[in-house]
Amino acid sequence: MIAPYDHEALWIKAKLFLNRAMDGDGVRSFDEQALWASLALELLAKAALARISPVLIAEPTEEGTNVLAALGLTKGGGHFSSVRAKTVLTRCSRAFRPFDLKESSRFTEARNEYLHGPGVAFLGIPPKVWWPKFWAQVAILVDNMDKEISDLVGSDREAVVDGYLAQNKKNIEDRTEALIARAQQRLAQHRAGTMTKRMLTEWNSVGDLTAFLSYQAPQQCPACDQEGLLEGDEELDRELEETVSTGESADDGAEFDFDFDYPTFTVTIAADYFSCPHCHLVLNRYELVEQAGLPTSFEVEGIEGDTEYDGPDYGND
Repeated sequence: MIAPYDHEALWIKAKLFLNRAMDGDGVRSFDEQALWASLALELLAKAALARISPVLIAEPTEEGTNVLAALGLTKGGGHFSSVRAKTVLTRCSRAFRPFDLKESSRFTEARNEYLHGPGVAFLGIPPKVWWPKFWAQVAILVDNMDKEISDLVGSDREAVVDGYLAQNKKNIEDRTEALIARAQQRLAQHRAGTMTKRMLTEWNSVGDLTAFLSYQAPQQCPACDQEGLLEGDEELDRELEETVSTGESADDGAEFDFDFDYPTFTVTIAADYFSCPHCHLVLNRYELVEQAGLPTSFEVEGIEGDTEYDGPDYGND
């Protein structure tokens, strides 16, 4: 009996669904193709996580049945429940950069609307736009499973997928170029005093462009060369540097001093957002940050006990 969390079995089922999704014109309508494809994406995401550890897709319960089964500590097939699609995609976005949570969630949300609602959300995006976005996320999962696109769709359909991947890359390049050029144009108009009243009102009402993510670092703007801000939430690495000794004396006249040792560390953060207060450039995706030639990660330093750099606080409730 095949375990429901077996990553190879999940991979094979994803291949089956993608085979249906890629049936040529006249065999299936686009909405049906997109349905099979979105189902395959969730299966691939589960397979990629389960390949690391089946526990990553096990739904936690009070009894721990699913987790125990994933660890091989219970016998028999039984019933195994996996975590929700949103949880699967969230974990993939953290484990397999640059897998995009927002982008991949659009596919599952459209699928849910298609299956459970009155609308056909798949038809809101033209196929020529939908497929490049879809395959860009799939390719990241395939790479992280140490496989090739041909392993997933077969050598006869590999060229089709490669075409969509190239198109998506071109879209990222074009959008990044357009955002930078537009920021440069607006800044030049503002400096020259040639903005219309409406444009000037919009310029002055922009406000704070930061995303208020957990970590920030200054970075030269690719549009105007002024200082902008890289931001990110995800910690990629934490390296202990040294221990700083801080002496604190007791009240005057006391004969004892108190020394406290604080470990200092350097944290590497993934860069997911960039903004510039000077030219108003905003790059709100990892791919755009990367395409603009900005660092895809940055470092911050802190002392243990400094709440700004400590990790999340976990309670016992």
